Amino acid sequence: MNRCPIACRLLFPILVGTVVGPMVFGAEPGALPLKPSPFPGGVAVIRIQGRDPAPKVTYRGEPVLMRRGAAGWVAVVGLPLSAKPGRDQLEVDGHTVLFTIKPKRYPEQRVHLEDQRKVTPNAEDEARIAKEQLLIAPARKAWPEGFIPSLGFRQPTPGSLTASFGMRRIFNGVPRSPHSGLDIRAPQGQTVRAPAAGVVVLTGDFFFSGNSVFVAHGEGVVSLLCHLSKISVKEGQTVQAGEVLGEVGMTGRASGPHLHWSLSLNNAWVDPRLFLGSRP
Repeated sequence: MNRCPIACRLLFPILVGTVVGPMVFGAEPGALPLKPSPFPGGVAVIRIQGRDPAPKVTYRGEPVLMRRGAAGWVAVVGLPLSAKPGRDQLEVDGHTVLFTIKPKRYPEQRVHLEDQRKVTPNAEDEARIAKEQLLIAPARKAWPEGFIPSLGFRQPTPGSLTASFGMRRIFNGVPRSPHSGLDIRAPQGQTVRAPAAGVVVLTGDFFFSGNSVFVAHGEGVVSLLCHLSKISVKEGQTVQAGEVLGEVGMTGRASGPHLHWSLSLNNAWVDPRLFLGSRP
């Protein structure tokens, strides 16, 4: 992870971090072609005091992706949809660095499903879901050695992007958790490609997401591509950006064929649109 136990020189046990606005990192090592958006479901980019070595930074117990900035280091922090607006904090080499999360209101989405079990699972389904969560939990925060994500991703399949990320979903009149990914309208069987280089850490047919592929891009950045009709890769396989992962489908909890793309950063689902540098 390129971490070092030596603490950087922080002057106080509690510091206030500087939340960086839109910027271009192209002239610096580890370019960050993303849009800093410090709200729930977004990404906060926070300057951290100190130079070498890179400080050890965690957020809610998870290691944070670090990049060299113009005046030291910057922490690239994924903020979960459950995060509350207001003050939050990072742990930096044993010290606390405060930053502010801005409010954001997501719209509501009502979906009708023919299969009521996908809305209200029965006891057998719940047992299956619990087992699947044990497999998914480590996959969504995988940190494979040797992979350094560019953070400028390509759209994994052609199609129009919906504004579905973060929507408060109501299935058949029943409220459920917010939508943790981006939906791309696409026909059944259309090719799905890796949005960036990485290693396939998990594949399978899951109750809600159907046929799914988890690709770890490095440093806690993980893509989930789901509802596939076909999976074309295997666990442990290294893929390059644009390499075929499978085909669009409507497996799992889906009302029609489309691609669901979730992106995890330090174990928090964030809006993939913030990382889209180019489309196919």
